[in-house]
Amino acid sequence: MSLLALIFVFLFRHSLATSKDAQENFIRCLLNSNELNTPIAVAIYTPANSSFPTVLQAYIRDLRFNEPTIAKPELIVTALDISHIQASVICAKQHNLLMKIRSGGHDYEGLSFVAQTPFFILDLFNFRSIEVSIEEETAWVQAGATLGELYYRISEKSNTHGFPAGVCPTVGVGGHFSGGGYGNMMRKYGLSVDNIIDAQLIDVDGKLLDRESMGEDLFWAITGGGAASFGVVISYKINLVLVPANVTVFQVIRTSEQNVIDVAHRWLQVADKLDNNLFIRMILDVVNDPNGAKTIRASFPSLFLGDTTTLVSLMDQSFPELGLQISDCTQMNWTQSVLWYYSFPPGSLDETLLSRIPRVLTHEKRKSDYVKYPISKLGLALIFDKMIELERPSLTFNPYGGRMSEISEFAKPFPHRAGNIALIQYRFDWSEDGVEAANRYVNLARVLHEYMTPFVSTFPREAFLNYRDLDIGVTDNGKNSYLEGSVYGIKYFKETNFRRLVKVKTMVDPDNFFRNEQGIPTLPSLRK
Repeated sequence: MSLLALIFVFLFRHSLATSKDAQENFIRCLLNSNELNTPIAVAIYTPANSSFPTVLQAYIRDLRFNEPTIAKPELIVTALDISHIQASVICAKQHNLLMKIRSGGHDYEGLSFVAQTPFFILDLFNFRSIEVSIEEETAWVQAGATLGELYYRISEKSNTHGFPAGVCPTVGVGGHFSGGGYGNMMRKYGLSVDNIIDAQLIDVDGKLLDRESMGEDLFWAITGGGAASFGVVISYKINLVLVPANVTVFQVIRTSEQNVIDVAHRWLQVADKLDNNLFIRMILDVVNDPNGAKTIRASFPSLFLGDTTTLVSLMDQSFPELGLQISDCTQMNWTQSVLWYYSFPPGSLDETLLSRIPRVLTHEKRKSDYVKYPISKLGLALIFDKMIELERPSLTFNPYGGRMSEISEFAKPFPHRAGNIALIQYRFDWSEDGVEAANRYVNLARVLHEYMTPFVSTFPREAFLNYRDLDIGVTDNGKNSYLEGSVYGIKYFKETNFRRLVKVKTMVDPDNFFRNEQGIPTLPSLRK
């Protein structure tokens, strides 16, 4: 064996030994922590444990990050008690081990369970209690609960209360709320974070804080700025909102043979100006026409917080081009509308919302953009042609206006308020396994995103944190982290909010323990 090969073997074995020693020291620290109220051993899973793959994969919602080539954690802590979280933070600090915090696993770039350096996962799926008070019209919901569980627990107590959050019931509350959180009631009630009134957080010193003890700056930061940069959120206290005993839903579909460009153009002119009780998405995708040729389909799934008669009258006045008929509409309670919106079969029981298993798992890539001015008919025609050329994409336009235009862009870290017609989600899904397929489809997403440049926001080209996208910038959390963080931070938060987030981060976590590839950086010059 050559000298070079011998050196390589030595270094490889030394690296393995060092990694094993670090893991053992960290586990020893956890087991002997003074923070523990209950034993933690049953919550620790290492690769030597036969259940490790099951625990790891249970909350991976994107098969792109379930490939053999993806780095795996040193261990997983499935915390059962707040003291387990406190011990995890303190021991990880002592042993300089990167912590990834996972609530629901719907992170579009896998940042809650993937890293390129040694790391462990703090998994919060056991923290899922929900305490609803209809008398106070509030609820405490833990970070590991899902949106579906929250909606169901509210419905157990009242059929005239709800909460403005996402349409996917298996999304974890922790990540959804901390990045802003929106759904089909945002034009009426704003974002999830606009309706959060308190929180519990474990800070970098392992202390349990609430809104009063953490202070308004930190509370502001974790309600839209990505809580994983600041601590471990245990739970949020939310204000419930009122919904009618019966709401109305409809879905109208138009294709190229049904003047889809005219209808889509009109949607861009009126969707943000409709009655605040009405939310109409526009989903554009590529399908085959009756002759087998590729064409564009536009779907308009909608929620109206009111009755069918009022809705049809509003649509006749504001958006007659869609051609809505009474026969297109269905009245149901709000909980059933959540099931309908997520395409569950008609008549599905409310208990369906309690399932934590997604209906479909696939490989995914997501991107986002904001539309500030109506796209011309020519522009739409060009976009449609590009989509047909790429074959695979889906573009979901989520309308703004209403309450979203009334709240200051500085009220929360989420700044994308007045002046936006819609948020676009780029959706690329594929079934093939492997790095080659992933690279191909991710590149297609990049091609379409680049093509859309003339039609979306500029300076900055804004993006939505909950639609995490590493293409817009990353940091290695080194000496240039502030400059690197500014690249994506200003797109997610705009400049003023980003600078405030950096100031909060520097005050509460000066050594950047809570870090990730798109985390909020510190800036030493801002320290007191």
